[in-house]
Amino acid sequence: MLEPLSLAAGLSWGSGLRLYLTVLLAGVFSRLGLIHLPETLSVLSSPWVIGAAAVLTVAEFLADKIPAVDSLWDAIHTFIRIPAGAMLAAGALGHADPVLLTVAALAGGTLAGTAHLAKAGTRALINLSPEPVSNVVASSAEDGLVFGGLLLALFVPFLFLLLLIGFLMAAAWALPRLWRGVQGGFRGMANHMVSRLVRSRHD
Repeated sequence: MLEPLSLAAGLSWGSGLRLYLTVLLAGVFSRLGLIHLPETLSVLSSPWVIGAAAVLTVAEFLADKIPAVDSLWDAIHTFIRIPAGAMLAAGALGHADPVLLTVAALAGGTLAGTAHLAKAGTRALINLSPEPVSNVVASSAEDGLVFGGLLLALFVPFLFLLLLIGFLMAAAWALPRLWRGVQGGFRGMANHMVSRLVRSRHD
């Protein structure tokens, strides 16, 4: 069960960060014969799915580099990445017992949601900065993280699962702090805008 478990965890985790890149890599690797996907995920190796995932990967790559667009993209994809992570996790186990598939879907959705919230919260804080360099650096780091993490999930499953445990522990510690930081940042921005508006009226 180690390889299916790592595949399920890797696909759901990657979906929470970069859904389309995750689908693209899994499809291309399967198409090249580097990995064997279960029949329930064989659609990922379809040329049509690979092509659509490639286009959307480019779109996400570009959107992710623009702070305002990135935050909007993350907000919209809250309703896409998490269900996709659940579906991919269940599909990774093939034709297993329905109870096991249900548990896998719930765990995959939770993992995708955790990764998504950690990414969105971190990027929301970074996007509050007026300079664009930190946003581009963070975005590029996420691209590399997903690529490297998925490689580990597919080819070194034991190491990936160990690192994933570390990620979940770090996320559990960081998410409440990220939420408070984002709230404080937006409150500060709102107060600044109100004060500027008041000054402009007095002037």
